[in-house]
Amino acid sequence: MTKTIRLTMAQALTRFLSRQMTEIDGKRMPIFGGVWAIFGHGNVAGIGEALYQVREELPTFRAHNEQAMAHAAIAYAKANFRRRFMAATSSIGPGALNMVTAAALAHVNRLPVLFLPGDVFANRLPDPVLQQAEDFSDGTATVNDCFRPVSRYFDRITRPEQIMPALNRAMQVLTDPAECGPVTLSLCQDVQAEAYEYPESFFAERVWHQRRPRPDRGELAAAVAALKGAKKPLVIAGGGVLYSQASGELAKLVQGAGIPVCETQGGKSSLPDDHPLNMAAVGVTGTSAANRLAEEADLVLAVGTRLQDFTTGSWALFKNSGKTIIGLNAQVFDAGKHWALPMVADAAEGLAELGAALKGWKAPAAWTDNAMKGKTAWQADAGKVTASINAAYPSDAQVIGAVQRAMGSGVILLHAAGGLPGELHKLWQAGAPGSYHAEYGFSTMGYEIAGGLGVKMAKPDEEVVVMIGDGSYLMLNSEIATSVMLGLKLTIVLLDNRGYGCINRLQMATGGANFNNLLKDARHEVMPDIDFAAHAASLGAIAEKVPSIAGLETALAKAKDNSRTTVLVIDTDPLVSTDAGGHWWDVAVPEVSVRPQVNAARKKYEEALGDRQG
Repeated sequence: MTKTIRLTMAQALTRFLSRQMTEIDGKRMPIFGGVWAIFGHGNVAGIGEALYQVREELPTFRAHNEQAMAHAAIAYAKANFRRRFMAATSSIGPGALNMVTAAALAHVNRLPVLFLPGDVFANRLPDPVLQQAEDFSDGTATVNDCFRPVSRYFDRITRPEQIMPALNRAMQVLTDPAECGPVTLSLCQDVQAEAYEYPESFFAERVWHQRRPRPDRGELAAAVAALKGAKKPLVIAGGGVLYSQASGELAKLVQGAGIPVCETQGGKSSLPDDHPLNMAAVGVTGTSAANRLAEEADLVLAVGTRLQDFTTGSWALFKNSGKTIIGLNAQVFDAGKHWALPMVADAAEGLAELGAALKGWKAPAAWTDNAMKGKTAWQADAGKVTASINAAYPSDAQVIGAVQRAMGSGVILLHAAGGLPGELHKLWQAGAPGSYHAEYGFSTMGYEIAGGLGVKMAKPDEEVVVMIGDGSYLMLNSEIATSVMLGLKLTIVLLDNRGYGCINRLQMATGGANFNNLLKDARHEVMPDIDFAAHAASLGAIAEKVPSIAGLETALAKAKDNSRTTVLVIDTDPLVSTDAGGHWWDVAVPEVSVRPQVNAARKKYEEALGDRQG
């Protein structure tokens, strides 16, 4: 007879999560690093009480904003290369909906996180409960249905026994290299408290391993034949290289064959910046070295990348009409993009088998030598724009140079939306794999500080540096206080350009008038005068506004020895960005306008459209 244990659904859920394990470097450890929770009436009595019972095995962390706590959980998973992850629980209504943006972020970036929002009563007797949004035509709809399009797996738990198959499916998705992404289990609040006789076997410890599918023989043979026939091959390294921990296999392949490599935002740090074959960033925010090769390449080996518009220059970057694309990806959806030769496999396994099959073959020496010369030229250009300067309002690039000189490549550098991703992608000199942490798949303003907290939780012994603009800071800064409370030190460099400088530059580039982006161009009675240092200090951080690039370098040197989160604020120029490198990006310009600037921009736009390949 099956042995059972009587538990509430919430108790069964938390006990199950605490028993799921992984192995990293031969060491067994919990696969869930913890649960982020903000309690309300929809989860405090059910899952809140259940989390209390397992607080030693499955720690619970309190945040100040539901979106931020989910960002922290996602960054934790990314910093762990998807081998460990977290859960996040909220009450129903606004608390749940605050997490939907984070769910979309995880969905786009293929990152595992378990969302556990509270929901309405399954029995419906108290309806409408507090925070319930009623649908006049559908009695089964709740606000948590908003999670459906941004979850890899969604389930609403309306009976206590349903949690068993739901959790099994959740773990399959969270640990699968192809399906990986957010899972939402919507927990009806009355069902959280209902008891059931669960089989004890459901709570047995289980170890989950990273699946590494090897390539199909036919696909491998086709890829090898295409590579051997190439005269100008190029590798694009995406985030899948890092998730697969395939940097070593990538280095072996390209060194043996003499193939230059360029990196997407997600793939940057796949190879160290000083690797001779690393041409660094590719695409809209790419280096001249990488983009020149991409334009000429007759074969592109795209490894672990979604090939989004910033990587491909809106599919105008690859100008060789006879090019072949090989899509090496664990997800068939990505492997076959743009009529690529698919090679569906784990990145490390696929690169290893390609390397073995190509042993003794080399790309033409002229192509490899040309690539290295291009890198040398790019490094000279990058050195000029990042050099120290005494201007009252330095550029983002000059601030990046100061951070690089003061902190080196041994830190983990984190950033997200705005102008910084473009400049950092081109200019930051990344070191070890995973040391460059960008959220540019969903380009989510407000990710930075919460994301930095998640990275620090995953890598407590590493120096984590967050670079953020004033616009993102004002959107979501509350987890500074959480970092102080948890004793997790971050170094935050806040660039104040007094508005949304990046989108203002795009507005100007498409012929638009300066309007509603910089604070001075927005409707106002009084210009804001925000003291960011005082604000950060009020949240518990060590904070300082620095007067110059030299002052920033001095403050950064001191910050290394600070015992808690430090925020350094510097004024920057909102109109300056690095001209070197980069590529066209498809941003549609109005066909008709009363403004001649827009009409001129439209003409240039139409000319650019004519250059797009395929």
